Amino acid sequence: MNSPSIHTLGELKKSGYVFRTVKEELRHNLILKLKAKQPVFEGMIGYERTVIPQIQNALLARHDLILLGLRGQGKTRIIRMLASLLDEYIPLIEGSELNENPLHPLTKYGKSVVAEKGDKTPISWLRRSERYTEKLATPDTNMADLIGDIDPIKAATRRLTYADEEVIHFGLIPRANRGIFAINELPDLQPRIQVGLLNIMEEQDVQIRGFNLRIPLDLLLVFTANPEDYTNRGSIITPLKDRIDSQIITHYPKNLETGIEITRQEAWQERGGVQVEVPHFFREIIEQVAFEARTSEYIDQKSGVSVRMTRSALEALISAAERRALFHHEHQTTVRISDLLQVEPAITGKVELVYEGEQEGAQSVARLLIGKAVKAIFLRYFPDPVDKKLGKAAYKEILNWFAKGNSLTFRHDMSQPDYHKVLTNIHGLGELVQKTVHTHREAEKLVMMEWVLEALHQHSLVGKDYSEFFASYNDIVGSMLSGLGNLSDDDDEDWDNDTYRRPRK
Repeated sequence: MNSPSIHTLGELKKSGYVFRTVKEELRHNLILKLKAKQPVFEGMIGYERTVIPQIQNALLARHDLILLGLRGQGKTRIIRMLASLLDEYIPLIEGSELNENPLHPLTKYGKSVVAEKGDKTPISWLRRSERYTEKLATPDTNMADLIGDIDPIKAATRRLTYADEEVIHFGLIPRANRGIFAINELPDLQPRIQVGLLNIMEEQDVQIRGFNLRIPLDLLLVFTANPEDYTNRGSIITPLKDRIDSQIITHYPKNLETGIEITRQEAWQERGGVQVEVPHFFREIIEQVAFEARTSEYIDQKSGVSVRMTRSALEALISAAERRALFHHEHQTTVRISDLLQVEPAITGKVELVYEGEQEGAQSVARLLIGKAVKAIFLRYFPDPVDKKLGKAAYKEILNWFAKGNSLTFRHDMSQPDYHKVLTNIHGLGELVQKTVHTHREAEKLVMMEWVLEALHQHSLVGKDYSEFFASYNDIVGSMLSGLGNLSDDDDEDWDNDTYRRPRK
């Protein structure tokens, strides 16, 4: 019985309260959830058959555990969710620094209060949210932070000798007694500090300066670490590894659909005001960017590519469309292929480049990843442009249009009527899209028409020039022969601003 309405030890005894250790408590509540088929670790998409069952096994076995995984794999979120398996309230001796169980006091303070007041010992109640303590491991973390130290101020003000147990100022771990204590990025703790965890995990001995206290702390200890740090750098001492009962390896989404659901859950999409439509294939492209990055030779795979990248990329994509709509006083818009250029800042800040990537440049690598993603997802919807039979027949009319010297240019802030006007000038483009994907939404059809042009460029069948304000598609042979580079601001006068097409010379 867990009821904050009980205020004394005598009332607690009469209530039939049954004491359970933290690990027994977690096991008990997990069993109840599993029997009732209630969700555990709700919202952790993609871990249903891998990570979550392993965590549940560890809790059922009353194990301390460590989550090994690259950044952005949800490790911190998981360990914070463990607190949901604790009882809603637990009783403690009022005023106790270590959340002492009234039935089993630990410290000099707790024992003296119970001995003096007996059944009239006042108790208070601790919420489950207050029973989770987390510490980010940093190189400057010291033993006093985690375990405790002698407090000379307390000794002086209370006139205590240094031989008195009450001069101790307890650290984070003892104060987390009867709860969950988590250490993020465990390898960053200095080895001498890691040694201080050994007795806590196995023998419950708390050693503070000259005191050798036998305090049986009641804790579940959980840790997180990067696998590279954990296994190769030797940053975790072997005896500590041996005392961690379960080692659970997290992972990135294993397929595109799982990644899309995670990004859909995490990204801020409903902005209010302008309604931005995001066709599903854009979500596939954004997720494919992450998959491409996780195999790219330009990116440090030991560092990983966080799922935060796809969240940020989708938010940036929506913002690019939203900004354009606001500029033209439009209340509704659809994201475009040209908006993908605005996703680059969300990528460059989320990946660690190797030497070759640094040589290429962060922006070039981001653009390369986007191009590969556009190309890969395109083949899910349209015929392969380089297929000698299907590709030649499907895209012949479009390629012939460019071969005749035609070209077109998109402004990034182009209004919807101008966007429609540019795309419908290309012979065969609209017919191809309508025949292949059978869309009935005009806005989505136009975006797919632009997608076809970008995919033809990614397959080296159509040339493309970039500038700060323009993206121009043209005949690939003519582009190569003329040696055109990126458009500069001085090129603005060469464009017909009404049609956004390069005039023939």
